Amino acid sequence: MKVLITGGLGFIGRIVTAKLLDNGHSVRIIDNLSEQIHGVLPVFEASWQSDPRVEIVRGDVTDEQQLARAVSDIDAVAHLAAETGTGQSMYQISRYNLVNSQGTAHLLQALIGRRESPISKLVLASSRSIYGEGAYQCGHCADGRHQVPASRSAAQLSAAKWEPECDQCGTPLTSVPTAEDSVPRPASIYAATKLAQEDLVRIFSESTGVATTSLRFQNVYGEGQSLNNPYTGILSIFSTRLRRGLRLPIFEDGLESRDFIHVDDIARAIVMAIEAPTTGYKVFNVGSGVATSVLALAGLLAARFGMADTTDVTGQFRLGDIRHCTADMSRIGTELGFRPAITLQQGLDRFVEWVAAQPLPEDGLSRAESELRKHGLMGAKH
Repeated sequence: MKVLITGGLGFIGRIVTAKLLDNGHSVRIIDNLSEQIHGVLPVFEASWQSDPRVEIVRGDVTDEQQLARAVSDIDAVAHLAAETGTGQSMYQISRYNLVNSQGTAHLLQALIGRRESPISKLVLASSRSIYGEGAYQCGHCADGRHQVPASRSAAQLSAAKWEPECDQCGTPLTSVPTAEDSVPRPASIYAATKLAQEDLVRIFSESTGVATTSLRFQNVYGEGQSLNNPYTGILSIFSTRLRRGLRLPIFEDGLESRDFIHVDDIARAIVMAIEAPTTGYKVFNVGSGVATSVLALAGLLAARFGMADTTDVTGQFRLGDIRHCTADMSRIGTELGFRPAITLQQGLDRFVEWVAAQPLPEDGLSRAESELRKHGLMGAKH
């Protein structure tokens, strides 16, 4: 099978390429080598760089003609190309919509041009962000039903009411794993564009019969991720500050939590989705199923750098951030047989070993935060 990977030179795409080659496939990559991700002088290392089964095209998903050429003789597509900064998306709305929403539309337009010889599979890299706050439960109300609360308001956050509240009794809710049938409630422009991508590929699948799978990634980390991008990737941001001897500013009270999944597991899930004999349109969460607070993550990372007492819990917040989200992994385990293989402890060991061998990047966190303040997207508890 010949697979097109959009955004294939990113840290997920490079590992997907290696796994596809291991399974006997060939790969075409289209990537614009974005400066925000790859730096001014893009450099990447991959075991397959000289493999004749890999073709690299420097191009952009916003270019319809390039995409039409790229899909001309392809059997399957892994659509990974996207802008991914939640905070940045709130003030670069046109850019995020152009690349994520319109870029996906351009890809589907190119695939429509192949109606006489359709591809066998389309896999979309979606995001847990489409859930917004995701699923919660009230321990006070008798019905115990799951709720998907609205985004926390600036007034709530300024009053340090960090936890979403029950829509009936007003008490703080408890986060529970979010399943794929949870009602989407995007809290950021980035999340809205990812939901738009899902709607586009779902309708495309239903109208053409092309088997399509949307994978809702949790927080992906691991070796090879961009250390130049201060707008996304908490582990890369924190590791740069630790290497520079700087303290780690922690938003809210530090107890906000995320589901961290290693890039190798993500790549394995993508390849499984490409190769699975599924039909119609499918949606799967891809995470570890384990919640880790940002404060705990900072401590685990600092310990691996031989440092202690490195955090400052600031009480600051970003509008559009969610409080908690953990994946319910039941569906993908049952239908695809996927289970994550790398624990957070193992993944952090691998990540830190890799980071220590990389050139030390500039710390761009202050610049990113100043942009958020400029646009009124950061605040602090009163």
